[in-house]
Amino acid sequence: MVWIKILDYQALFAGHVEKLKNENRYRYFVELEREVGAHPFATWHSETGPRKVAVWCSNDYLGMGQTSHAIKAMAQSVEKHGTGAGGTRNISGTSSSIVALENECAAVHNKERALVFTSGYVANEAGISAILGMMDNPLVLSDSMNHASIISGIRYARSEKAIFRHNDVAHLEELLAAQPIDRHKLIIFESVYSMDGDTSPIAEIIALAKKYNALTYLDEVHAVGMYGAHGGGIAQRDGLEQDIDIIQGTFGKAYGAMGGYIAANDVICDAVRSYGSGFIFTTAMPPALADAALASVKHLRHSSEERDKQQAQATKLKERLAAIGIPAMPSTTHIVPVMVGDASKCSEISWTLLEEYDLYIQPINYPTVPRGTERLRITPGPLHTDEMLDRLVDALEAVMMKVAPPSMHHITQEKVANAR
Repeated sequence: MVWIKILDYQALFAGHVEKLKNENRYRYFVELEREVGAHPFATWHSETGPRKVAVWCSNDYLGMGQTSHAIKAMAQSVEKHGTGAGGTRNISGTSSSIVALENECAAVHNKERALVFTSGYVANEAGISAILGMMDNPLVLSDSMNHASIISGIRYARSEKAIFRHNDVAHLEELLAAQPIDRHKLIIFESVYSMDGDTSPIAEIIALAKKYNALTYLDEVHAVGMYGAHGGGIAQRDGLEQDIDIIQGTFGKAYGAMGGYIAANDVICDAVRSYGSGFIFTTAMPPALADAALASVKHLRHSSEERDKQQAQATKLKERLAAIGIPAMPSTTHIVPVMVGDASKCSEISWTLLEEYDLYIQPINYPTVPRGTERLRITPGPLHTDEMLDRLVDALEAVMMKVAPPSMHHITQEKVANAR
């Protein structure tokens, strides 16, 4: 008789989950119910019952997900077109709503064409892998702080990669100079890095790309709708968008909807449309979602009121945190990261703010950020009032003095940089 060892798969999976809990990296989901007209407040369905909480970590940066024009556009679209897309883009799923959205995105970025995907993650994964897959022995050069969807697109392409130190153009040039000038090269970087709130040296990277014969791929997901005369992002704000080959964005953040896109010239978009697996084999975005996103993109293309007020509130928060010595990182954008530097204390601060003050800020722990740089990521918006800012700062001061007193605040910018 042959004895077969019974494998305990459940214990295997449970062990991995328990490891996350022991390292204070387990993700607890806070069940929130957003209500039209209430943003940035939401109802938290806690174990003791529903409670109204102020949300300070939403990616709906401008509150566009609850604006009347977007809601009306989606509701009318559902009534007219139904709930689904009906198929992939190639098989009955290319609606007039998606085409209109792609045309608007192309216009926002002053590009010939745009392609809409079901999410920003899919846009990066499908776009990057398709572009690299069509190149001859390519080298992809990626910033060390690029996020998960970029990394996934690079891995899926199985191309040779070189990681340059975050925003270090000297290191990037060193890597480029070591390659034959005629080798295919793609430089991938972000405009706003969402965990630190810093921006990339776009002009310098463009100059290197031109010098060493490389394409540029710029992820603007945390910047579209937020910067530039028409909401085109940091590259648009700095007058550089025409020099970027591929711009990637999302509708799930400042535009308050869902989905992602790339904008480029007609040839690049047509090639990704034809070879991008995540584009070809995924059910298309439903018309209602496309119409809601389109309404927000059109609005922010012509209105700067929301982003101007958002910047004002972010500046006020940074100033008030600095005045009481809370270790906020020196962000130059709308993102305000408060450094804690300890996973368990970061989670404790977050949970205390929620339970005792009805303030929700999700803790950011490894692997989203390096170990020892755990933080609270605050995203003040135009609908956060000055009174709400005061209440947040007072609560943060009280909780951090209790959980992480000043003697703990040893995480300097140098140490953060070394941890990358």
